Amino acid sequence: MSKSTMNPGPITLDVVGQTLNAQDRRRILHPLTGGVILFGRNFANRQQLTKLTADIKKLRPDVLISIDHEGGRVQRCRTDGFTHLPAMRKLGELWGMTTNSSHAAESAALAMAAATACGYVLAAELRACGVDFSFTPVLDLDFGRSGVIGDRSFSRDPQIVFVLAKSLNEGLRLGGMANCGKHFPGHGWAEADSHVAIPVDERSLDEILHDDAKPYEWLDLSLAAVMPAHVIYPKVDTSPAGFSKIWLHSVLRQELGFEGVIFSDDLSMEGASVAGSVVKGAQMALEAGCDAVLICNRPDLADELLSQLKVTQAKREDSKKRLNRLLPTTAALPWEVLQDEVEYRHAKGLLKQLKLI
Repeated sequence: MSKSTMNPGPITLDVVGQTLNAQDRRRILHPLTGGVILFGRNFANRQQLTKLTADIKKLRPDVLISIDHEGGRVQRCRTDGFTHLPAMRKLGELWGMTTNSSHAAESAALAMAAATACGYVLAAELRACGVDFSFTPVLDLDFGRSGVIGDRSFSRDPQIVFVLAKSLNEGLRLGGMANCGKHFPGHGWAEADSHVAIPVDERSLDEILHDDAKPYEWLDLSLAAVMPAHVIYPKVDTSPAGFSKIWLHSVLRQELGFEGVIFSDDLSMEGASVAGSVVKGAQMALEAGCDAVLICNRPDLADELLSQLKVTQAKREDSKKRLNRLLPTTAALPWEVLQDEVEYRHAKGLLKQLKLI
């Protein structure tokens, strides 16, 4: 299937187990489906994962196979040769490991090199098993308030977050993978976990734009996709960012000039419950400016979306073009070939030398 004939729908959904069942196949073949997201339950070993991704692509070559694979505690594949990457805070700590100004530049350079190495290893290993895309990097600032973000953040300093995320994105690019900054405009201040609650951030728009949102502004064209937070910022809008035209259209698209893909966060999370039904949530997210919506761990809700969501095709053309740009354009190296590749061995060697893996 050529890119000109690819027609991804707006729904990204998951599959039940380690092989496709009849219901998985039915959902993947539905024209509203545009992506499949994998979880730890879908992974037993590399051989099984490679077979699963190949079976998905046989059904729909145009779907984007994605995963949450950041490093640290958010990494779905950790065994059978996969490198257990560090939490991103480790890279921020490497950046600031010395207070001696004469060594500060060296520490920063090492942290940037390590971030690029992490991105490359992450992308190369996943792509060797048929995964197209990972929802990374986290651009949230570490205010020491959010347990769900915590060590997933590079730093409290937006400049450090920007530089290390840009370095990690370069590693992903070298491995043939796009990137996704999350959770716009920032989940680091809100204390509640949007998986199980509805977080609220009472700060002003100016405060957020001059702090949390800076990495999104500075990353500019190097940012391929963004995932907004299921957080309400009441001084800006009464709706969570992922359902807000103010955040997604006025701020992200117009003020910050973002032209990549906008994914909703998982619509089954408690933070999305303010929308009401999953269908209403998906409609609100798409109308606010999302190109794609995620529904995870609830096949019943996925079926509800597939059967009831109404999409105006004329409004989908720009979204389809953006989504297609996330698909890899280069062939992935098979796992066995990857192990002897110079760049891969160098990247892993650096991470071992720095005691990050």
